[in-house]
Order: sequence, then C-alpha cells, then structure tokens
Amino acid sequence: MALELKQQAEWISEEAYLQSELLSETKHEYIDGAVYAMAGASKNHQRITGNVSREFGNQLKNTPCEPFSSDIKVKVGSKFFYPDVMVVCKDDSDNDYYTETPVIIVEVLSKSTRRMDETAKKFAYQTLPALKEYVLIEQDFVDVEVCRRSEGWISRHYFMGDTVTFESVDLTLSVADIYQRVENDDVSSFVASLNQP
Repeated sequence: MALELKQQAEWISEEAYLQSELLSETKHEYIDGAVYAMAGASKNHQRITGNVSREFGNQLKNTPCEPFSSDIKVKVGSKFFYPDVMVVCKDDSDNDYYTETPVIIVEVLSKSTRRMDETAKKFAYQTLPALKEYVLIEQDFVDVEVCRRSEGWISRHYFMGDTVTFESVDLTLSVADIYQRVENDDVSSFVASLNQP
C-alpha cells in the first residue's frame, strides 16, 4: 500500500504507536518515532496480493508456516511496516499484531511506494535474521524481482513466460499465475500472443 506524505508532527513511542494503531481506522507505518498514514490499494494491487497469498496458503497447508497479508506488521528495529504478504514459520513474539521472523516478504509496487520499497524497506528487511527472500512485484507492468539471502541479496527478475521459485516456501509459480486477472499492457499483450494461431 502507498505511504501518504502526511506525517504525524511529533515523535511518539513504540508503545503509543501500537496502542493507537489498535483504535485507528487508517493503518500507519512507524519509522523511528514518526508515523505515516497508508493510502488505499488499487484493484491490480489487491489481485496480485490475493494471488500470491492464496498460492502461499495452499502450499503451506498442514505445515508450521503461515502466510499473512497486509494487516499484520513486521517489526524491524525501531520500525513497523505492513508488508503486502509475508510468511512466518516460527514466531517467538507474544504480540498478536506484529512479528519479527518472516521468512519471505512480498511488496507490490506502485508509483507512490516504489522508492520506499526499493530502498529503506529493502535494507531494513535484509537485517531480519529469519528473512530468506524479499520480493518486489510491479503492478503497472510485469516484473517480479526476487532477492535471496543465499545469493547475497542480488536481484533476479522474472517476466511473462517465466517461472519463479520461492525457495523459502518451496513453491514454484508461473509469472502468469502471479498476474492472473491483472489489467495492464504487459498482461494484455501476453494473453493476446497466446490467442494467436
């Protein structure tokens, strides 16, 4: 989801943030004492998030791992973020509203979130000891970027016609499955090419 530029004027503690978030109708991310309101998501954003979350859930049925979508926070030092999708296999936290142990985090990008997701969040997430993969998925065109701890966080890109393996959850998906029902020029062109004789 998009972070709005509107920031709370004064510093607040983590405890005050967590308490206020339980009562707020708008979700906020917390970065070193500053609180940022989150904007709503587009249909394409929700389609991608739903596709990935559903596939993760099906794969992880009857395992100790479980997927969460954008209502559960991840704590990284003095920051709290709402990833679009993440998987947690072992959660040592006694808090029901956040985790510090995701094995994979997926963010769906938009014009308003791209910079934050590709820089500040990426570097913060990579400090989480349990994290094995960080995935960035474009919604306005087709590009699935996967960064794996096992490969030194080097970016690998996948496009229509490719398959991508999410090693942390032992799942291989086609890029077409990730973009199922998404409406953008790349998806339309790929579908049209499949229908040509």
